[in-house]
Amino acid sequence: MANKNILLVEPGYRNKYPPLGLMKIAQYHGPNGKRDNVRFVKGEDPSAYETAWDRVYITTLFSFEWERTARSIDYALDLVGGQAHRVFVGGIAASLMHENFVDEPRWRGVRFIKGLLGEAPAVSLGLDPFDEELYADDVNGKPIEDLVPDYSILDHIEYQYPVNDAYFTYASRGCVRKCAFCGVPKLEGGQRDTNSLSEVVQGVSKLYGEKRDLILMDNNVVASANFKEIIAEIIDLGFERGAKLKRGRYELQRRVDFNQGVDARILCKDPMYLQQLARIALKPLRIAFDHLGVKKPYAQAIRYSADAGLTELSNYMLYNFNDSPADLFERMRLNVTLNEELNIRIFSFPMRYQPVTRPDRGHVGKNWNSYYLRSMQVILQATHGIVSGAPEFFRKAFGDTYDEFESILLRPHHYIFNRYWYEQYDGRPEFDEFQATMRALSDDERTELLGFLCTRDKNDYARDLNELAAGKLREAARFFVPMSKTDEARIWEAQKRRRVEDINAYLVPEDERVEDAGLTDEDVQPTTNTKTQLKDITQVYA
Repeated sequence: MANKNILLVEPGYRNKYPPLGLMKIAQYHGPNGKRDNVRFVKGEDPSAYETAWDRVYITTLFSFEWERTARSIDYALDLVGGQAHRVFVGGIAASLMHENFVDEPRWRGVRFIKGLLGEAPAVSLGLDPFDEELYADDVNGKPIEDLVPDYSILDHIEYQYPVNDAYFTYASRGCVRKCAFCGVPKLEGGQRDTNSLSEVVQGVSKLYGEKRDLILMDNNVVASANFKEIIAEIIDLGFERGAKLKRGRYELQRRVDFNQGVDARILCKDPMYLQQLARIALKPLRIAFDHLGVKKPYAQAIRYSADAGLTELSNYMLYNFNDSPADLFERMRLNVTLNEELNIRIFSFPMRYQPVTRPDRGHVGKNWNSYYLRSMQVILQATHGIVSGAPEFFRKAFGDTYDEFESILLRPHHYIFNRYWYEQYDGRPEFDEFQATMRALSDDERTELLGFLCTRDKNDYARDLNELAAGKLREAARFFVPMSKTDEARIWEAQKRRRVEDINAYLVPEDERVEDAGLTDEDVQPTTNTKTQLKDITQVYA
């Protein structure tokens, strides 16, 4: 039954890692599996209409990417002429928002898969043998979840994932925690070890060549009862501390990354955990710091890290859940203190909380407000999503005290994004005037101004100004009216020519940053790689 046409679709959002689930499905259907014709597209590639598809698989990621995901599902249905039973949708959002997808009338009949493909293929995919569905008889085969990912499909598209020269796998799944903000318990369940790391790494090397890095996507690897054995296996695979990969005349520094982070509440209990992690080519060490309740365990884990010689650190910092802006500032400020005290480098990645079943980014935590949240996003856009622990960087981006931080949050957004222009260059007189106007406001007037900003679309500020009392309050509000795109472009050009300081000194390599932090709404335009132009489909899928 080989030579069926199988299409794999990743929606057109920007993401850091390739779609591991689709890569495993490609292995199932590809030349080492069912020997079907497999093609992978990013977004809604129009050239896919040239082929009659026997099955279309769509992956999903974040719930707030609902609109892009919906476009991909509609596209797939169009490709198969409305034969919904040929379309399968799985992944994170499809699992966490399963009912939302199933209840959408226009997608009736589409197969929405919940959870991992951890059983025999026909069972995991819910295939019906009575309908003579494709491979419905495969009830005893190896689970798709356990297959070696197919890296060859990444050559089908032009989109370049920031992390690509790496083995992508898990040493463990699930988590011992049941954090209210996290979807892992629903997706993967409790903590458990997976199959051998060696099987995946050696399988990928044999089929697709040796990779430089090892990206482990575990949710809480230090909670594994076999933690030491996992570290020993990583070392046996050639990823010991200082390990290099020889390619021709060059030696490449290897890297291990537990990209979902490790648990400070476990790390702080015994220096052994950091001593073990220090044995491998770990860069960076990622530790979650989700709320002030873990301040002491987090600080102790950082100190153990420094003692073990792990000085390149990164941490996830959840905000907009039960925290407040003051809580977030204290956590960010702690990293500056630890940086100075221990002579290490900590980069923080604030991650805005969104309920895992919400189809947009509109959630406002009980201790935040919509204007401050947008201000935080604008700050992070200007810093590429990064909070450096370097004192001079932090003070400029966030202030040195909470009062300074809050005053930044309550600035017009074009002042935040174009900081150099308004603080150092030609915009300084206007900025000074703004500050003087804000200082003249009473506390009640500042509260009223913030309420105005939170309840109006920014494009309506100018129209609605007259609803505010004439005088200082209305004058202050005028500064928040967005500037024209032409003026902003002019400022950008002028800043580029005159800017003295270089933010790149405070950045980290793109492959060490976190997965999409929701900092861009830009679409990925689907295009076909010139390497896989469909001049001859037999050549592409040979």
